[in-house]
Amino acid sequence: MKTTPTERSAPALAPATRIALAVLILAACLLSASTWRVFSNTWDEPEHLAAGVELLDRGKYEYDTEHPPIVRALIALGPYLAGARSFGTPPPDGTQEGIDILYTGGHYGLYLTLARLGTLPFLPLLLFATWLWARRLTASAGEALLAVLLLACVPPVLGHAALATLDVPAAATTLLALYALQCWLGSGWWRDALFFGITAGLAVGTKFSAIPFLLLGLVVLAGTNLALRSGGRGQPAAAGSLTATTGRRVGGLAVVAIVALVPIFIAYGVRSPSANGVLHRFDWAVSYLFQQHGLSHDAGALLGHLWLPRPMKGFVEGIVALKAHNDTGHLSFLLGRVKATGWWYFYLVALAAKTPLPLLATGPVGIVLFAREGWRARDGWRLAPALLFLTILAFASLFSHINIGIRHVLVLYPLLALGGAHAVTVAWRALSDTPHRSVAVLGTVVVLGLVGWQISTLWRANPDYLPYFNEAVAHPEKVLVDSDLDWGQDLWRLERRVAEIKVPSLSLAYRGTADLSREALPSFTALRPWHPATGWIAISALAREHDLAGYAWLDAYTPVERVGKTIDLYYVPPAR
Repeated sequence: MKTTPTERSAPALAPATRIALAVLILAACLLSASTWRVFSNTWDEPEHLAAGVELLDRGKYEYDTEHPPIVRALIALGPYLAGARSFGTPPPDGTQEGIDILYTGGHYGLYLTLARLGTLPFLPLLLFATWLWARRLTASAGEALLAVLLLACVPPVLGHAALATLDVPAAATTLLALYALQCWLGSGWWRDALFFGITAGLAVGTKFSAIPFLLLGLVVLAGTNLALRSGGRGQPAAAGSLTATTGRRVGGLAVVAIVALVPIFIAYGVRSPSANGVLHRFDWAVSYLFQQHGLSHDAGALLGHLWLPRPMKGFVEGIVALKAHNDTGHLSFLLGRVKATGWWYFYLVALAAKTPLPLLATGPVGIVLFAREGWRARDGWRLAPALLFLTILAFASLFSHINIGIRHVLVLYPLLALGGAHAVTVAWRALSDTPHRSVAVLGTVVVLGLVGWQISTLWRANPDYLPYFNEAVAHPEKVLVDSDLDWGQDLWRLERRVAEIKVPSLSLAYRGTADLSREALPSFTALRPWHPATGWIAISALAREHDLAGYAWLDAYTPVERVGKTIDLYYVPPAR
């Protein structure tokens, strides 16, 4: 099979292109970090911090082990160097440990900022990985820059990049690993096998969702590349050549598997965690699998008789803990309904509601255009965005019972950005070639308007990138809530607002992991469901979601104002 233009090395970058890319990445980081002074800690941040600090301070990894430790160690590194230490709160829930780390010693703001700083570098990595994909898909540096720009203008990406959580790091490392995978499948070189192995290990060591994403990506991309190499349009490939190519990649896959274990062994074994704790959790994992049916049962039986080094036992236990969480589900909200096992269409709705409309309009079109071009040219690179987008979305929709946010599929946004940039570029070229001036002028206005609209979301949404919904959603609280709208981030705003209007006392319904007793709130009492109150009342969207009927009595009143995007502030006069 002949080498296609997109399989060759990308040409050297012009200095102006390098500067433009650096400016885009720097601007995205600054806009993301600008939210640090606005948002209090979100739900998951204390536990991630606690797990990382425990690992650095005590050489143990016992809190919420369904997430791997690599990025958690980076989250904890800044606070640890600044003096944060573990309190030894009994596992497995590390939320209280994280709260104590944040609040003790009067360093809450410093520790939270340093923790968030630990994950911010993954935003440049995500944007740069998108650039790498774009340069393989197109020879145009302008189109590649546009793809990076469109991704940098997706508020949910900037919002989650500002937090000490794992979602943007997972998207960045997974996207880079998928790029390395396609490089290796295209070349078969050992160098690319090593590249894929190390990036895959980092992705899996960042978040376990990388495992199905990479395995499915391997299947669909390898199958596509094999089909393309088998010959096309009446020109079958030589059997000997095809066999040799396949054999070389099978050997490379063994290298990939071995190299991928290196980051995982380092992450789980570098601090020599307690043998008894690891063995206890591993025995639980084997027992859980053994009680299941089918492949899970067989895996449990195999693990029960298989010797594994201690780091691999910790790794396996984490995967099984995540499986157990997915099996039991997670209470989630969608379109006015609450359910524990999720909906197959959850991520479809989330994408439709959380994606800026210009990208929603152009992204799928560009992905289809790439796929059509790839099919005609028998080019696996241009087929890859459509294959990966559909595969990842289908898996998340059909197999995930943890429906608590678009953050779990953020890796789809770079693929949409690649498609959006391509659709805009194709349209621009077509308008340049049209002989009809009126059509060219009108089309140019539309294309520039779409790009300008996408860019404008950054200013219109700032600083509320996290709870952003596009213009088609008039009432976000009726569509999605948990981590898409309210993750407990508006507590500081409430404190400032009630101080400004001199609220003497407050009835408060708030769901988050902040320690309300150590926050600058006025005298307050907890607003319980089914217990109507009078006076000043504040209720967050996440609190209301968890008991819609219990707080339905508030529907008879109009809020005085909405604090931030998530907390309704009422004044209910005392009954006469």
